[in-house]
Amino acid sequence: MRFAILSDVHANLEALEAVLADARGRNCTDFVCLGDVVGYNANPHECVERIRELDCPIVKGNHDEQAALLESSSDFNPVAERAIQWTRDNLSEEDRKWLRDLPLQRQVRDFTIVHATLDTPSQWGYVFNNLDAAASFAYQHTGVCFFGHTHVAMVFMRENGEIKRERMEYVRIKPNTKYFINTGSVGQPRDGDWRAAYCIYDFERNLVQQLRIKYDLEAAQKKIIKAGLPPLLAERLAIGR
Repeated sequence: MRFAILSDVHANLEALEAVLADARGRNCTDFVCLGDVVGYNANPHECVERIRELDCPIVKGNHDEQAALLESSSDFNPVAERAIQWTRDNLSEEDRKWLRDLPLQRQVRDFTIVHATLDTPSQWGYVFNNLDAAASFAYQHTGVCFFGHTHVAMVFMRENGEIKRERMEYVRIKPNTKYFINTGSVGQPRDGDWRAAYCIYDFERNLVQQLRIKYDLEAAQKKIIKAGLPPLLAERLAIGR
């Protein structure tokens, strides 16, 4: 089995469709979504539709949670708050219910998926360093866990009690080692590379590949401006920040 692992689509339809096409072209048999289907970009309903059509395992992200509420319950920054309110106004009630009912974490075959952290998934903490990762490793009961939320592709490995952090294109899954793998963001990368990010997990070969895919950036930017969303959201797509 070859799993395409997607995270942080953030309503960027152009990026999502490019990733789905690339994954199918690479003979992926299954799809998995790590949450934040909506937020920031201009096609929340369409992205919800595309992900639902996949009928794939998925967990809830913080933007999914906020979009399903009548008003925000957390302190988003002003740009994110404007975007999430616009998102609410452009989702159907069916979309919001689907987002509301998503689980916070789940197991898929022999690996785990979560949007943020395994220790406190509902608090939406960020994992940027080894200390952050250590808290999730304490709650990780499978050899591999995929997560998102930071929009930065990263691999944390725990072997013989030692945690290492790497950024690599290929990860060979070894026995007696735990892996906490961030797939990066499909719809709003923040690592200085504007291209959409996702992972392929080749289950039989015990291999994870991290990929970057070009998409129609200009079309996504124009939609943001036309929708009346903050222009900063269009600008940041081009610089991957």
